[in-house]
Amino acid sequence: MEKKNKVTMNDIAREAGVSQATVSLILNNAQSIKLSDETRSRVINTAQMLGYKKIPSPEKVDGQEEIAIIINAMPSYDPFVDALAQAREAAWRNDSLLTIYDYDDDIALALRIIRQLEQRSCAGIILASPITRCIDFSFFDRCTALPLVLLNVYDRAYPLQSTFLPDDYANALQVTRHLINQGARRIAHIMGDDWMDASHHRLSGYRAALEHANIPFDEALVVKTNWRLDETHQATKKVMQLSSRPDAIFCSSDWMTLGCYQALAEMEIKVPQDILIAGYDDQRIAEQLMPKLTSVQLPYAELGRAAVEYLCQGEYISTHVKMAGKLQIRGSTQR
Repeated sequence: MEKKNKVTMNDIAREAGVSQATVSLILNNAQSIKLSDETRSRVINTAQMLGYKKIPSPEKVDGQEEIAIIINAMPSYDPFVDALAQAREAAWRNDSLLTIYDYDDDIALALRIIRQLEQRSCAGIILASPITRCIDFSFFDRCTALPLVLLNVYDRAYPLQSTFLPDDYANALQVTRHLINQGARRIAHIMGDDWMDASHHRLSGYRAALEHANIPFDEALVVKTNWRLDETHQATKKVMQLSSRPDAIFCSSDWMTLGCYQALAEMEIKVPQDILIAGYDDQRIAEQLMPKLTSVQLPYAELGRAAVEYLCQGEYISTHVKMAGKLQIRGSTQR
């Protein structure tokens, strides 16, 4: 009898036409992110159809034993790891110990963790996410007397809640301005998931840079994807087949540029001789591509350190930090 391959979240994402991140949020019963009921139903139905076995029940079971993982090194490929590293060092400098818990969008689990922290000597809580996004903070509002700040997440309904965020608008603005300064006039923008506010903030920064340079906005040059390489590959070919094709492409993540580079190579279009390419978030891969990729470095290290120092200072005045990153200019935008 032939052995069936294990169904993965990537399989479900491919069949449902969404990103793996979206599948993960839905299958983990994430209620703190705003996704449409249609998308949730489509992913769950697809998972059931493919025979995925780990579709959790909405009901949580109390009284579970606690299992702790003590990890001595975080993976280094995700830029948000910089926030954790600097937060740990800032806590150490302030005679505090930073502990990290992964609640995986399980609100009930997060609240149980907070209740345990209330029984110990805890100076404050940082509610964080590796993906910049809007959450429903009402689950956490007034659940604890401990000081609580938001790192890389926010809720518009709680304007007084202290938050520490990267400035996606300003970052996209400086990437697009750099491409314009390099002589580009038809700049394509390949977006990520439409449900992410960060995608729209980057689009707004891109449009603002064009407006400041008196360059007309062309909708045909903007393509929405869901972060997958095959979609970036298709989006790149789509804009390069326009009658008036772009002279630069701004991708919403460094990871997406892999699909972009591949499509251009298939079309025998050279980077940077024929077209300029810029990414976003300055992952390690940016230094390893040929040519090396121009990208904007997200200020996660500074934000993680600032969030810890805010809690350690003991004066909890509402504060909102939005910080731009640093543009790293490399060969992909230098003719």
